[in-house]
Amino acid sequence: MKKIIVPVDFSEHSEFALEAAAGLAHKFGSELIVLHMLELSNAIISSASEALNQETIYYLKLAEQKFETFLDKPYLEGIKVSPVVKHFKVWSEVNEVSIEHKANLIVMGSQGASGIKEVLIGSNTQKVVRYSDIPVLVIKHNPILMDFENAVFACDFSEDAIPPYLQAKDTFKALGITMHLVYVNSPDGNFRSSTEIDKRVSNFLKEAEGDLVNLEAVNVVSDYSIEKGILNFANVIGADLIAVATHGRKGLSHFFEGSVSEDITNHSTLPVMTFKI
Repeated sequence: MKKIIVPVDFSEHSEFALEAAAGLAHKFGSELIVLHMLELSNAIISSASEALNQETIYYLKLAEQKFETFLDKPYLEGIKVSPVVKHFKVWSEVNEVSIEHKANLIVMGSQGASGIKEVLIGSNTQKVVRYSDIPVLVIKHNPILMDFENAVFACDFSEDAIPPYLQAKDTFKALGITMHLVYVNSPDGNFRSSTEIDKRVSNFLKEAEGDLVNLEAVNVVSDYSIEKGILNFANVIGADLIAVATHGRKGLSHFFEGSVSEDITNHSTLPVMTFKI
C-alpha cells in the first residue's frame, strides 16, 4: 500500500479520514496524497478574463493556507504527505487523481446522507465510491480504534464478484483482519432455496480459489432487505469494518436500480470499504 489518497474539504469528517489514513500509513510506510478540490464553475475554469483568473488564484491561496493548519497534526509525523489542489468541479474525478498517482486506496470521511438529500443530491462520498477503480475506505467517526480485527464482506457469489472478493481477501490479509463472508437471502434480492445457495457458493469458491477451504467462513442470513441483513450480521459478530463490492452504476440505471453498496456507505455507522467489480 504505497500511496493513499485522502480527499478533504477541511471539515471534521475530513480530519477523521486523515487520522485513519495516517494510521495505515504508519503501518505500511505509505505516502499520503491529501487532495482538495476547489469545485470551481466552468465559467471560472474556462474564462480568460483577468477578474476570474484572480478569483481562481484567490481560492488556490486560500486552500494553501487551510492546508498549513489542517496538516499540522502530531499523528502525521514521520509520514510523507503531499498536499494537492485541483480545479475539479465534481468528486467523480478523484479517480483520475488515483490513476495519476498510482494510488492503492482512497480514505474518505463522511457523515452519510439520507432522505431527499440522498435521492436527489447524494453525498460526495457516494460519488467517489461510484466512480473509483480502487478500494475506498469510508470513515464515519473519530478513528479511536483503527486496529480492525473482524470485517464482513458482503457478496452475492456471482462470477462478477470474484475479482473484488480476491482483492478484499488480499487486502484484509495484509491488514491482519479476519474476513467473514455473508450472503443475504431476502425478498428484495433474488430469493433462493438453501440448495441453490449452497451450489452457488461452492461454485464461486471453486472458481475463485480452486477449493472449498473457505466454505466455513461463509454465512447465509435471511432478512427483509440485503442492506438490513448486512448491517444486522455485522452487529451480531461485532465487526469493525464492512466491505462490499460495487458495480459503480451511473445515470438512470443507478437512479432506478439503486445500489446496496451506496446504501451501506450512507447508513452504516461502521467504516465501510468498497471494491469495484
